[in-house]
Amino acid sequence: MTTPPISSAPSAPASAIHDIGYRHYEGRRLGRAYVLRSLYVHNLRAVFGLGRPARAKVMPFMLAAIMMLPAAGSVAVLAITKEPETLIPYANYAIIMQPVVAIFLATQAPVVASRELRFHVVPLYFSRPVGSFDFVLAKFAAFVTALFALLATPVTLLYIGALVTRPSKEADAPQLPSIGSQTLDFLPGLAGCALFALVLAAFALVVAAFTPRRGFGVAAVIAVYLLSTATVGIVQAIAEETSNYGVAGWAGLFAPFTLVDGVQVSLLGTESPTIGGPPAGAGGPVFCLVCAAVIAGSLAVLYGRFRKGGLS
Repeated sequence: MTTPPISSAPSAPASAIHDIGYRHYEGRRLGRAYVLRSLYVHNLRAVFGLGRPARAKVMPFMLAAIMMLPAAGSVAVLAITKEPETLIPYANYAIIMQPVVAIFLATQAPVVASRELRFHVVPLYFSRPVGSFDFVLAKFAAFVTALFALLATPVTLLYIGALVTRPSKEADAPQLPSIGSQTLDFLPGLAGCALFALVLAAFALVVAAFTPRRGFGVAAVIAVYLLSTATVGIVQAIAEETSNYGVAGWAGLFAPFTLVDGVQVSLLGTESPTIGGPPAGAGGPVFCLVCAAVIAGSLAVLYGRFRKGGLS
């Protein structure tokens, strides 16, 4: 009688399932709207460095303070002199302060557009019930809100200062515009701030999204701003010298600040502080269409960029 061979391999232990106390979530599902709102608030806080180290708050709040200084000075001079010309026109404030606005765009757009791409965490966002366009829309809305706050706050200060510094009796300062005329000037200025926020945010986010490293993103946004502004300024100056006013007007299409200023002039009836303006006739509609195309095209480019990042 032969004995079966004895296996040297140890026998596998029996499998067991252990209950470690986890329970299924049985609460209310908040859904897509809550995700979008959370992304919007998160990105808006990130622009101003809220919830981040102190060094992240220095630049945005310092630039916001610098934006307020000319408005406060203009109101102070108006209060002393009672001369309406000393008040900075509401619609011109963004153009006058465009270097400060450009620095804000360059330093804060990479915070919104490139951090997730740099650390390759976009697929984690898309694992939740949020799509590529929702992700882009939340970021775009947050940056537009931050930029609108940067522009509209000093303009609102100008308006409040103009009302507060008025004497109680109209006869004491008849040269000052009435409250109604101040309001009619302020509302187009506020609408202009919204236009600037939409176009400038779209332009800066696209540039920053293709430069994941923050230092390169800052340099790229500044470079695009300087090149476009300087080139358009030179072309407009030469065209003005040669009395070619049509070329000076059309050149404004190729720089973000002059593009929006042209829309303000044609759509809101404001006065432009720049050399050129939209040419009469077709100029106004063309400037408006280009402005809308820049916003829509930027959203499409951002959608493609983050969709590709979500697949990597």
